[in-house]
Amino acid sequence: QVQLVESGGGSVQAGGSLRLSCAASGYTASRYCMGWFRQAPGKEREGVAVIYPNGRSTYYYASVKGRFTISQDNAENTVYLQMNSLKPEDTAMYYCAAVTGGGSCLLLAVYNYWGQGTQVTVSS
Repeated sequence: QVQLVESGGGSVQAGGSLRLSCAASGYTASRYCMGWFRQAPGKEREGVAVIYPNGRSTYYYASVKGRFTISQDNAENTVYLQMNSLKPEDTAMYYCAAVTGGGSCLLLAVYNYWGQGTQVTVSS
C-alpha cells in the first residue's frame, strides 16, 4: 500500500523556520518525482517545490524560491521541506505527493498519491 505521511507543521512567528517531513511507504520515493504543495482556505492548491527521480534536479515555485529547500533521505525513504524566513502568506495546509505515472512533474494533475497534509501557521 502506497502511503505518504506528512509531519513537522506547527505555528511559528514570521521570520522563523520549520522543517516538514514526508515519510513514504509502499514504494521507493527516490524512483519518482516528489512534490510539496499547499492550500490555504478558499484558495486553489499551488505548487511549492519538486524533486526529480534520484534527486537529479529540483524546482521551486516563485513564491518560495530562495527560502525553501526540498531534499530526500533515501535510507529513510523520506522527503523534506526546509522552510526558512517564513511569512504570514505561507500559512496553509502543506501536502506531499508522488508521481508514479507519466506526465510533467510540474503539473499538479499528474500526482497520483497524496498525504493527509500538515498545517503551517505563520503569525506576524
